[in-house]
Amino acid sequence: MSVLKEGYPFIFPFLTAGFALLIASIFFNMFPVNIICVVPGMILIIFALFCIFFFRDPKIEITRGERIILSPCNGTVMEIAENGDEKIVRVFLSIFSVHLQRSPVDGIVTNVTHKDGKFFAAWNPRAQAENEQNIITIKNEENVYIVRQIAGLLARRCVSWVKPGDILKAGDKIGMIKFSSQVDLHLPVTAAVNVKPGDKTRAGITVMAEN
Repeated sequence: MSVLKEGYPFIFPFLTAGFALLIASIFFNMFPVNIICVVPGMILIIFALFCIFFFRDPKIEITRGERIILSPCNGTVMEIAENGDEKIVRVFLSIFSVHLQRSPVDGIVTNVTHKDGKFFAAWNPRAQAENEQNIITIKNEENVYIVRQIAGLLARRCVSWVKPGDILKAGDKIGMIKFSSQVDLHLPVTAAVNVKPGDKTRAGITVMAEN
């Protein structure tokens, strides 16, 4: 397992400050100075360890197959909706989920759009329309697919690692959202969805739908 570089600004400062306080408690081994150093030092180290866990990038084996559409994220399916000529699978990511996103299909990135917005909680119906988000459009010979990274109550930044013209294989890493958030996958209305609300999904592994 590796750690995403987006986590470095959180991990290293807290680790450094935490260990510095613990070392200070050894040099100033007298009450209450040692307690003043040890307690916040341990809190900082625990937070750094949580950030290592949060920004983890586990090694996985990508699911392969014809006409399958993979989950772009780890999380829990909240809703499956139809909107005109498309189906939308909405997935909630808790702070304990792996937070990187992957391409659901082979294809070429045709557009990446950032939209400023608000920070409603994922369960608020206004979140998918009004929250800050990145919209990544992927096209292949069969259809067009959209991965929508949506910021949430705690998530304040959506990060995209792809740009128009990039050629992707299903399961390739395309971005991440910092802290709890939501990812919507827009599919052709003809796609047969294989998941239902409450199901757990894993990016690059779960077959979310089939063409």
